[in-house]
Amino acid sequence: MNKKKLIFIITVFIISFSNYAQENKVEIIKINNNWKLLRNGIPYYIKGAGCEDLKYFKHLADAGGNSIRTWSPDNGREVLDKAHELGLTVMMGLWAGQERQGFDYDNESAVKTQLNYFKSVVKKYKDHPALLLWGVGNEVDLFYTNTKVWDAIQDIAKMIHEIDPNHPVTTVTAGLDPVEVKLIQEKAPDIDIYSINTYREVCSASNVIRKAGWNKPYLFAEWGPAGHWEVRKTMWNAPIEQNSHEKALQYVDSYECIIEDTSMCLGSYTFLWGHKQEVTSTWYGMFTKKGQITEVIDYVTNCWTGKFPLNIAPSVDSAKIENFSKYDNIQLICEEIYQGEVYAKDDNNKLKFSFKIYPESTVEAVGGDFQDEIPSITGLIKKSKINEVRFMAPKNEGAYRLFIFVTDDIDKIAYANIPFYSNPRPDNMKQRQKIKLKTRRLKLNE
Repeated sequence: MNKKKLIFIITVFIISFSNYAQENKVEIIKINNNWKLLRNGIPYYIKGAGCEDLKYFKHLADAGGNSIRTWSPDNGREVLDKAHELGLTVMMGLWAGQERQGFDYDNESAVKTQLNYFKSVVKKYKDHPALLLWGVGNEVDLFYTNTKVWDAIQDIAKMIHEIDPNHPVTTVTAGLDPVEVKLIQEKAPDIDIYSINTYREVCSASNVIRKAGWNKPYLFAEWGPAGHWEVRKTMWNAPIEQNSHEKALQYVDSYECIIEDTSMCLGSYTFLWGHKQEVTSTWYGMFTKKGQITEVIDYVTNCWTGKFPLNIAPSVDSAKIENFSKYDNIQLICEEIYQGEVYAKDDNNKLKFSFKIYPESTVEAVGGDFQDEIPSITGLIKKSKINEVRFMAPKNEGAYRLFIFVTDDIDKIAYANIPFYSNPRPDNMKQRQKIKLKTRRLKLNE
């Protein structure tokens, strides 16, 4: 390679890198008393989702989403590059240590080490064109006592502003507490945007934030179905999960509340654009473990684009065991045969029904901490026909759930589950007669 050609290549690289950095400027401005997020001078409203699994990024782009939220900088380069390829931006999470997990904010050495690590991350990714925001800490206020955490959050935010003046900084709290709002405002003035993880309280958030005295913009960093701490429980303390259709309607109601606040809210990240085990295998994931699309995604797509996909996932209307609903504290006898049924509909496709029984989760995790998958119990489903099932109650006393899955021709899915308790057979109780399975052919639009 001759000298002139080498100089030319180096010059092109320098110019390209310079443009790469200059074309990624995000700022917050106030126009006519309305806060706006600008990306390279153009208003940018966040229509995003929490997601760290690259295989779901294209689904998000296809659904009309424009941004990804992560919780840590792990695989940061791959996340940013994939997002950029698809025209998405990233709220890059910086996972700050949590008191409930053993991090001590009185330990100056640990706090300094954390700060220095984040400094290296910011230097590494600050000029990436997909970067939108820095998310410093997620729910550091959950079950904490040491308010020095906000001093550390301030130091991190200040450091980011010094190294990277082109991207705003936010921090995320667990729910919305006016006390925390005031603490952040007082102790962490370099936080540009207040972010909230909240579920059923989405629609009250706007008023609470204003009453708490927050005078900067905010966004929703997590929102979705009713949280497992927000729903009715059975008498044995099992939270009662919404079915996929109930969740879809919940997402729509929440989104309508989010977009109403045009003066302070900069957008939102729905949860979870992927799959995870938390209480159940279906509670928060908008996809199944196999990657199947649920009705929630179709409804969120409509929220973002104003249009539903051509094929909408099936919809569950109701599900019962022996004509009792999930709210009826259903108690069964171990090793007896029972009948369950589900009513579902789909406008365009034939439906397939499947049934599984799972033990109730006994994991006492909080804050979205990792939970292992719970395997289903084999051998209990005795016979299923169209939308009905005969099953045996587990032989061991305890809490369980009957899961119902409904798929269409292109493998989109609906689901529901019914909690029940399996009790030992009383000594004086005879074996029940076998239940005859009634066949009820389900009409598609019933």
